[in-house]
Order: sequence, then C-alpha cells, then structure tokens
Amino acid sequence: MSPVVTRGLAQTPLEDPELMRTLAEQAAEALADAPAEEVVRWATDTFGDRICITSSMTDAVIIHLASAVRPGIDVVFLDTGYHFPETIGTRDAVEVVYPIHLVNATPSRTVAEQDAELGPRLYGRNPDLCCYLRKVEPLERALTNYDAWITGVRRDETSNRRQTQVVEWDDRREMVKVNPIVSWTQKQVDDYITTNGVLVNPLVYDGYPSIGCATCTSRVEPGADPRSGRWAGTGKTECGIHA
Repeated sequence: MSPVVTRGLAQTPLEDPELMRTLAEQAAEALADAPAEEVVRWATDTFGDRICITSSMTDAVIIHLASAVRPGIDVVFLDTGYHFPETIGTRDAVEVVYPIHLVNATPSRTVAEQDAELGPRLYGRNPDLCCYLRKVEPLERALTNYDAWITGVRRDETSNRRQTQVVEWDDRREMVKVNPIVSWTQKQVDDYITTNGVLVNPLVYDGYPSIGCATCTSRVEPGADPRSGRWAGTGKTECGIHA
C-alpha cells in the first residue's frame, strides 16, 4: 500500500483517486497563503519519489526552489524538436548546476516523421495539433510515472490562469498539481532570481519574456504582454498543458 498523508491533513492512501482529489482540495485551503518553500516541502514529503517538476527552461526558479527542498527531484523537460538553441543550453546548464534528475521527454514522432506524415510546418497550419503532438501527449506519457507534479504556473501570466490554486486536482490526468509560486508577481520572480543567482534563459534578456518553440515564439516590445510573442496573431495563448 502507498504511504499515508498525515501532515495536518486527512489521512489519505495515495492510490485512491477520489481521496487524492479530497487531499488536493484540503491542501489548497491549508496552503493557500503558505510560502512557496512550505508548499514544496508539503508536496515532496507527501509524494516522495512519485512527484516531479515540469519546466520550460525560461528560468530555473521552480527548479531552484524544489531542488533545495528535495535534492535529486525529477525535472521533466519537453524536448519538442523545435526549441531555440538557448533553451537547450539552459536545460543542459540546469542539469549541471542543480541537484536534479533531468527527464528529457520527446514526442512519439521526430520532426521529420511528423513532416512526412502530416506535412511540413504543422505549427503554422494547425498549432493546436502540433502542440498536442509535441507537448501535451509526451507530457502525459511522462507523467504516468508520478502521482503529482510541480509547476511554475502563475495567476498573472494569462487570463486562463487567474483562478489557479496552489494545489489542484488534475482531473484529466488523475493526479495532484502543485503550483508553489502561483501568487507571485513578475517582480517577485525577478527579485528571487537576483537574490539567489538563479539560471535564466539568455533569450529573456533579448526580448523573449515567455519562451516556447522557436517556430512559434517572437520578440515582445517593451511594456507589451509578456506572452504576446507566443503564437502571435493566432489568438492562441496556451499550448494545452495547463488548459
């Protein structure tokens, strides 16, 4: 039997989805105003080796936070085949600098195989399908190894994220989703980076405050919405992972 959660919340066998949902609801209330480090500690104490971080490698804030609490934690990176070289370089630097175990998740098709089967530049013709094939589906395969995942999602990033809670039940994947910095502002992120010397993707300092695939990410004018460079001109704001 899986371990039982006892840290101030109802005792919950981790293999039962309905009880896991209840645990997430209880934790969302109990940890609503808790510091990020406390949220991470609760999550890693509760789920042990059955929890991971997901990171786009825009910066290593959530990696720095979580690896300080639980060295050796798994970090899942979605290697879509379309990343900027700087993003791959940041991933490689993160693996060297922080005490983490990098999990490089890849799509079931290479870019060449996708082009041969579905035609070239799918990202331009059907970005939702491309995101599903190269991000959503690979992540869902990778997450089957875990009971919970930690993200760097923040409420101030998009309108779709404004109701995000610090702990949630991910109904689609039947697992707990933990968002330790959900209430942080961009200034808090920047201050944390400066104070702790956190690794940052160099593209951030070149006009790319939100970084996805090179094919679908463009520079942002100073003062503009940080995510306006993602899928610019399409009306798309989410890849589908957090929607």
